[in-house]
Amino acid sequence: MSDTALATSERNTFSSLGDALETAAEYVSAAGATAGASVKSAAAKTGEVAGVGAYKTAYGLSFGLVFGAVFLKELLPAGNALRRGFEDGADAAFDAVEARKSSDETLGDEIAVAPKRKAPVRKTVKATASEAN
Repeated sequence: MSDTALATSERNTFSSLGDALETAAEYVSAAGATAGASVKSAAAKTGEVAGVGAYKTAYGLSFGLVFGAVFLKELLPAGNALRRGFEDGADAAFDAVEARKSSDETLGDEIAVAPKRKAPVRKTVKATASEAN
């Protein structure tokens, strides 16, 4: 083979190798950009799943506690001390939330403490021995 043919053959080989390396480099850079976008997308999806899980957990706990307390209260007789405690405690909690909201609006960043409220006085009627029989 002549020297010119050999040089041309080597030049074509190196040219093909150079083209292949350029193409590979382009694919690697494109894959890196795609991988970055994929990681961001996966992180966003993971955050959404974690948020949904936290919401459902909080919802379940809240529902279970409140429903259980209301169900128990309704089973108890009207004059029962435990039932009155549930009712008065719920009223006090609602009052404390309202007091906190109104004092937060007026005080700004200061933490408001709900004022203590007196428990309502309930009269109990006791049956005499003659009425009980």
